[in-house]
Amino acid sequence: MARALLVALVLLTCGTLYLFIAKIWWMPALASTSGAAIDREFSATLLILGTVFVVAQIGLGFFVWKYRRSNTATYSTGHRGAEYAWTAITAIIFVAMSLAGERTWAELRGAHSPLEQEVQVEVTGTQFAWYFRYPGLDGKFGKTIPATVDASLGSAAAIGLDTNDPAAKDDVVTAALVVPADREVRLHLHAQDVIHSFFVPELRLKQDVVPGLNVEAHFQATRLGEYEIVCAELCGLGHYRMHGTLRVVSEDDFSKWLRQQEGAAR
Repeated sequence: MARALLVALVLLTCGTLYLFIAKIWWMPALASTSGAAIDREFSATLLILGTVFVVAQIGLGFFVWKYRRSNTATYSTGHRGAEYAWTAITAIIFVAMSLAGERTWAELRGAHSPLEQEVQVEVTGTQFAWYFRYPGLDGKFGKTIPATVDASLGSAAAIGLDTNDPAAKDDVVTAALVVPADREVRLHLHAQDVIHSFFVPELRLKQDVVPGLNVEAHFQATRLGEYEIVCAELCGLGHYRMHGTLRVVSEDDFSKWLRQQEGAAR
């Protein structure tokens, strides 16, 4: 029985290591500049915890084999020095990883380019859709009136855009997020009803969207293409279908698209 358990431990450990080393079911290809820091933190965490996992399995296997005959086992009340040692080591690893993660988080949240060079986009999450608003030529977002929200009348009405506000005349509201590659994008995230979570795996960007708060996030996409935006927070019965599209295009294509949208909005 002990030999069978030892074989099972060896197979489990080797199989688990293979899944991670071969990167089976791994993360999608990175498509943002800031995502590299997230990947480094993820890899460092896997390396540290993977080492602890392997050492623990080796220790377990050793004791299973050494005491495979029950009459050779002895009772132990523990070793206080060993308990202090592994508690201290665990605490040091935990604090070190927390400090490293805090530094990465602070770097990702900080501004990386002047405000006037950023693409400003307001993101509104509602059960169960995402809406995206661009400020237009004047660079200002128009007012919204929550009492007038009506998704059946189109994207602008879905966020309650005040069409009488001069600043709202050139606002562009769409159901897809279109951004230029290699340019900083700042998102102003809002929720109309419950907490949602804006998540694009390829960007390594996940940010909760909270009712009553203006939550900011930023990214710089590096790869042209189309990516799925999902809600990573259970937000109701229709949570499974709350997704949108992120399109990363060239600077010229973005300018053309924005002019077309502004013309259609007039």
